[in-house]
Amino acid sequence: MSLKFEELRVLQTAEATADGIWKQVVQWDPFVRDVVGKQLARAADSIGANIAEAFGRFHYGEKVQFLYYARGSLFETKYWLNRALERELMPSNQVKDYASQLSDLARQLNAFISTLKAQRHNNKSKLKSIAEAPIHYLDDQDNDVSRSLFTDDEIRWIQNT
Repeated sequence: MSLKFEELRVLQTAEATADGIWKQVVQWDPFVRDVVGKQLARAADSIGANIAEAFGRFHYGEKVQFLYYARGSLFETKYWLNRALERELMPSNQVKDYASQLSDLARQLNAFISTLKAQRHNNKSKLKSIAEAPIHYLDDQDNDVSRSLFTDDEIRWIQNT
């Protein structure tokens, strides 16, 4: 059973965190919102956006790459939360709550990445290798010249194509 991307727990966590941060940032005065708030909101929104982009990709490598981008945005969000705390733009308990949500989200992202890598590995091992059938080549020590490389049926098939 495949999930819609809206049903992904990791995406839901990212959206909840980004929406909570947004509600805080829009209340800040214009200077603070321009300097810190926009960066913080964009970084938080970018986490979920990259998860969504990963979901829409076909190749495992692309999916994983976008999840790495999401993880990078997660750390950028933590950076801006630290700035908000240091500049007393958010109460300490609120920043700690967001940091906790981001830590949980980081674990979910890592698990998601590991799952994709495992699926890729499992799918690769299920693929059959493509190789030519072994052919016995005659050499100087092989004196049985009567053996042919092709059966009579194979020669007729070759002649008819």
